[in-house]
Amino acid sequence: MVETVHGVEIHDPYRWLEDTGSEEVRAWVAEQRAHTRAVLDAYPRRAELEERLREVLSGGALGPSWPRGGRRFFSRRTGSMEQAALYLVEDGQERLLVDPVELTGDSTGALDWYVPSEDGELVAAGISTGGEERSTIHLLRAATGDLLADRIPNCQWGTVAFEPGGESFLYTVYPPGEFYGQHVRRHRLGRPAAEDELVFQPADKTESPGPISVSPDGRWTAITCNRGWGESSLWLARVGGEPREVFRGQDESVHAWFSGDRLLALSNAGAPNWRCVVIDPERPQRASWLDLVPETEHVLLGVEASSDRLLVHHLVEACSWVSVHRLDGTFEGIVDLPPLGTVTGLGAHPSATEVFLTVETFTRPAFVLEVDPATGKFAARGGLEPPAGFDPAAYPVRQVRFSSRDGTSSVLFLVGRLEGEGPTLLTGYGGFNLPKTPLWSPAVVPFLEAGGLYAVAVLRGGSEYGEAWHRAGMLESKQNVFDDFQAAAEALLEHRHCRPSSLGILGRSNGGLLVGAALTQRPELFGAVVCQVPLLDMVRYERFRIAELWNREYGSASDPEAFRWLHAYSPYHQVRAEARYPPLLLLTGEDDARVDPSHAFKFAARMQAAHPESLTLLRVEERAGHGQGKPLTKLVPEEADIWAFLLQHLG
Repeated sequence: MVETVHGVEIHDPYRWLEDTGSEEVRAWVAEQRAHTRAVLDAYPRRAELEERLREVLSGGALGPSWPRGGRRFFSRRTGSMEQAALYLVEDGQERLLVDPVELTGDSTGALDWYVPSEDGELVAAGISTGGEERSTIHLLRAATGDLLADRIPNCQWGTVAFEPGGESFLYTVYPPGEFYGQHVRRHRLGRPAAEDELVFQPADKTESPGPISVSPDGRWTAITCNRGWGESSLWLARVGGEPREVFRGQDESVHAWFSGDRLLALSNAGAPNWRCVVIDPERPQRASWLDLVPETEHVLLGVEASSDRLLVHHLVEACSWVSVHRLDGTFEGIVDLPPLGTVTGLGAHPSATEVFLTVETFTRPAFVLEVDPATGKFAARGGLEPPAGFDPAAYPVRQVRFSSRDGTSSVLFLVGRLEGEGPTLLTGYGGFNLPKTPLWSPAVVPFLEAGGLYAVAVLRGGSEYGEAWHRAGMLESKQNVFDDFQAAAEALLEHRHCRPSSLGILGRSNGGLLVGAALTQRPELFGAVVCQVPLLDMVRYERFRIAELWNREYGSASDPEAFRWLHAYSPYHQVRAEARYPPLLLLTGEDDARVDPSHAFKFAARMQAAHPESLTLLRVEERAGHGQGKPLTKLVPEEADIWAFLLQHLG
């Protein structure tokens, strides 16, 4: 198919693959599956890798700890469990609250999110199946584990705020079958969801409300409403009244919540590295905000209050740094955390003195520290252990700096081999104001054990260095992200960690776009490419699923100027007949609720047709989505395919 868009002739011969439900496309996918399996199953190390990955991934996963009403709530998956389940600790005793697999009778049943009430008596849990993330709210009584009859569907990425007394709560929900138009409703326990009253609905369908917070006395409700990943507004409502807008950012954001009797907010309004402010609901105008934690040279990620202290989470060179403050913001000290680590959960509540930090590093899975806010000292409260046979000390972690094409300096984390050339895997993300920090990635273990070097690049578009860093990698500046990534690859080559033939790249979602652009712009740099659940057709991306939400990050092809930069880097449109491409493995899920699988379909078809001599494999997972909620029995063979492919082609 050929069409003219803004005066440019666009060749789109595989548009028919966008009709993912048609018999023709299903037959094509079946052929791709058969070919991919034949190739991957023939790799000599695949069976060995799958066995090791089953051991490693059985180590599980651990979510943040949230203290509420004398209980501590957390999610965990261990051993042969297919999915993470919800647990609580009370009076020193741990017990299971809900297992989504048991609840749904389906191995793909996933705990997408959960919210305990302020007193810890009730929990709202969002549960979905098949990787589609279209959560249904279930309610549980924490004291008994009893499941209430209430069910509320279509609560993808939901947020819940219990009202005082625990008989009602506010929640975000989508219209049935819709990807847009999220709004806020009030549910009263025991009543049908169809009777829930509308509380708030943004005028723009692509604006997303949440988080929601209710003051302890029930007098005020605060609703943050997000427009993309760089702007938001704040709405306040008195009890029984309509929400009114009290702040609307122009390329600025605010995220507000009640912490005890105080309305706190994180905001980058006038503070690109973010600050924490106190807002008086009676005088909520920006000019009246009072700094609680002022902006510093480092990015502020979060603030949580216990009964007598604040814990403040900053990023310093893309690593976590937590400080203790009095409730008035006065600095007291630093928590002695492991170097080059990430705090994945900062759990505190104004009703409790306990504070729990959940921490990960590149070589240590998640563990929990209970911090004494008065001293900053901590005690271990459990966690996950490294896999059997894996010694974290044998795989050193360090940071190095590299410079991008325009001279911008950034950070590259290196894990594993200290010297000599060998198989090297580079990954990154660079978008949506999300940081790339040290995290435990168990699937990388067999690669490290095989002598591999794992490299993680900090790229513009993320939040590692504040909002200016984010904006330097979005819209018309998106090419900066690709330049950063290619510069990181060149730094690895320059320092003789690898050769192009032994350098692989991997990225997922927006990171899939990243490696797709790297592949089409600089194919000579790489020996193998793994591209997971990717965006690759940037001319038509916004026509599918939830992708209109991303216009503020990428731009819209309906705008002639935005079309120019989107088309210039769109991987699907930049496949060149004269180029030589390294082996490519594309992965997607049939039920991806975020990125349409047709991106991977079309790119695979184009690469295979343009370069039949190059290896392009397409792996399509049934009953799977963007990756969230994928059961262990699907995760292990998928990771075995990825790492067998990489080790096969990187030597």
